[in-house]
Amino acid sequence: MTRSFHEIESLFEPGRFNLTLATCRQADLERWMTGDDARHRREAGHFVRWALAQKIARDLSFPAERWNGPSQAMDDKARWDTARRLLHDDALKSEDRFAGLLLLLYAQWPAAISRLTVDHIEETDGAVRIRLGAVPVELPAPVADLALQQVAVRRSHAVLGRTESPWLFPGGQPGRPISAWAMGERLRKLGIRLAEARSTALFQLATELPAAVLARTLGIDITVAVKWQRAAAGDWGAYAAGVSRRHHDV
Repeated sequence: MTRSFHEIESLFEPGRFNLTLATCRQADLERWMTGDDARHRREAGHFVRWALAQKIARDLSFPAERWNGPSQAMDDKARWDTARRLLHDDALKSEDRFAGLLLLLYAQWPAAISRLTVDHIEETDGAVRIRLGAVPVELPAPVADLALQQVAVRRSHAVLGRTESPWLFPGGQPGRPISAWAMGERLRKLGIRLAEARSTALFQLATELPAAVLARTLGIDITVAVKWQRAAAGDWGAYAAGVSRRHHDV
C-alpha cells in the first residue's frame, strides 16, 4: 500500500493539483488516471476505495477493474439493450432507471450521479434539461419523464418529512446524498458493468462532439475529453501503444 499512498499523494502536492483528499473531485482523479505519468493505477484504486470506506474521502469512483478503453471491442449493442430496458421496464425502480441512464447515455460516474440535486433539473418552455457540467443538456422525452418524476418524488418527500434535503438521490443519513459506493452497487444490480459502460458511452459521444463541448456538457476534465476524442477519431495504433506502455508501468 505504501507505493499507492505516494502515488495518490502526488495529486495533492503544490504545483500539481494542490488538493487534499477532502477537496479532490472525480474530474481531478480522472485527469490523473489519464495522464502519461500516472503509475500503479491498480494500487491507487485500492487506496481510493479504502479512503472512501474509512470516510477519509467522499464522492470519488475508481473502477474495481481497470478497463483498457477502445483498444478492445466496444459492446455498444449491450449498452443500448440495457438502456432500452431501463427506459421501458416499469418493474424497476424509477430512480434506478434514471441513474442507470445517466451512466449509459451521459457517461456519468456513480460519484457524480450521487451528488445531483433537484436544482440540477430544470424545465423551461416544455424542455427538460440537466446540468452535468457548465452547459445544461436537454433530455429526450423518455429520460425527461423519469427526471421530472424523480424531482417530484423528492420534493414531495421533502414536504412530508419537513426537511430541506436537496439531494436527488438521498442516502440513509438525514441530509446526506447516497454514497458513490452505494450508487455503484445499485447500478451493478441492474446488470451494468460500470467502467465498460461509461467508456463505451464516452467513446460514442466523442465521435459526435468536440472535446470542449464534451467537457462542458458532461462535466469531465478537458484533458480526458481530448484523449477520448483522439481515440474516437481513429488513432487506434497510438492509443493501443499508449495503453500497452501503461500496462508495463503498472
